[in-house]
Amino acid sequence: MKTKLLLLQKRFLVFFNDKNRKGIIQIIKEVLVFWIIKQELPYFYFGKFLYRKDVKNYKDYLSSKEIDKITLSTNLHHFQYASLLRNKLAFSYYMESNNMPVPSLLSHNLKGRFYYQSNLQQVNTVEDLCDFFKNLFEVTGKTKVFVKSIIEMGGTGAYLITKQNLEKEIKAYGFYILNNDCIHQEVIEQHQGINKIYKHSVNTIRFDTYLDKNNTIHILSAFMRFGRGGSVIDNGSLGGFYISVDINKGTLRGKSHQLMKYGGEQLHAHPDTGIVFDDYEIPYFKESCELIKRAVSFIPDRIIGWDIAIGTDGPIIIEGNDNNSFVTPDIAYGGYLKHPVFKEIMEEA
Repeated sequence: MKTKLLLLQKRFLVFFNDKNRKGIIQIIKEVLVFWIIKQELPYFYFGKFLYRKDVKNYKDYLSSKEIDKITLSTNLHHFQYASLLRNKLAFSYYMESNNMPVPSLLSHNLKGRFYYQSNLQQVNTVEDLCDFFKNLFEVTGKTKVFVKSIIEMGGTGAYLITKQNLEKEIKAYGFYILNNDCIHQEVIEQHQGINKIYKHSVNTIRFDTYLDKNNTIHILSAFMRFGRGGSVIDNGSLGGFYISVDINKGTLRGKSHQLMKYGGEQLHAHPDTGIVFDDYEIPYFKESCELIKRAVSFIPDRIIGWDIAIGTDGPIIIEGNDNNSFVTPDIAYGGYLKHPVFKEIMEEA
């Protein structure tokens, strides 16, 4: 309860201190209208920054009821596809078997059972875990590996393990790894054009796709997430930020966005490198769009959020999400209900 109150207080301070907010009379009027037309408390009016001066079409943003209608729709989502998307181990095996570009799976663990090339090794202590990764680095020639929970989302349970700082990192993350199910993937070599903006995390593009009744694949929107301050995670749910992508030009567009609970900051340039976002060209963007459409043909769930990294030789699929949040893409797009395809989606949901 105390945590929720502190979070509410922080969000109120973000709103109160926002120099870009509209006049109080206009805000009250819009809140009442949003409340009436969405038939729910106008929480998202504030959470999606619809009170800011540059938001003119606040009615075009999705309510929590509209989001739930999409994400819980059995017409748009199917269990057999969701099971492939939500289990990162199954997803990795399936995509590799279909020659799709994904990070190489080096090993994995189901709590204390560790698997490398079909060989099982029981690992019970952090000392055993340290020995396992030492051996993995030796036999593969790798110097770092990315460990991710098989089922968690939003960057939770994701850790970089390096040969150089192995003992320190195992001391910090070993208990979690030993008590959870994780995949251990090769670390992506990111394109220099992306490293120029921020090199410490793999910065991913989130694409939302929709498969219509005629089996036509639509890319609804895209935005790109970046880490900051030395973080190896780019996820906005862990304090990073994101920038809208112009899918026609393949460039970043406008200022960054950040979730309200992390301050709701908007930036014109990356705070660590000073690289300006607007109109920055994304390498291999056309190829990324083509890859996404191929991926949908292998997992034909009707709405999926895809995370794509840009490697040195082209795009790489990190993961797909059937239960992706529509809060962030709704903000990045500027109100999904104005999208020409979204009326059909709401009718199908």
